[in-house]
Amino acid sequence: MITTADLCDTHSDMIATGDLHILQGTWRWFGKAASMRGPIVTLQAHGCNTELREQLDQPGLGRILVIEAGDDPGALLGENLSMKALLNGWAGFLINGNVRDSRSLSAIDLPVLALGSWPARSKNEPGGMSDVILEIGGARLSPGDWLYADSDGVLLSRVQLKTN
Repeated sequence: MITTADLCDTHSDMIATGDLHILQGTWRWFGKAASMRGPIVTLQAHGCNTELREQLDQPGLGRILVIEAGDDPGALLGENLSMKALLNGWAGFLINGNVRDSRSLSAIDLPVLALGSWPARSKNEPGGMSDVILEIGGARLSPGDWLYADSDGVLLSRVQLKTN
């Protein structure tokens, strides 16, 4: 698979015009797979995972779920929801927040990028919104944008990039 570094080299003109963004942040990898690419679905969680659970009931179709946790440190994702995502065809997660069950996540073949881990789970009540524009890492993320991530970083594009 082509790396994010290679994509930056190939599409440097898009970085210059602002059509390709490098997301800022100190992202940590959880999950066995350490790279992902695909169109995104967005979720503003507000520290609640009810809408996340509902979203994961839907077929993932190779999409990446991008979640803004808000100010609540509670873990939005753990082993059970990761397994559900894997079985339903999701391609991975980018979580501007925390996960838990980090040891178990490391054995699941699903890429998960998050800010960190936290042993307590998030609230199991409604309060989130899906398919909204998010501001993460200095970029605006919209449903349907394309995300590319590996150990070098996270890229966001409005269109699918040529990777050959």
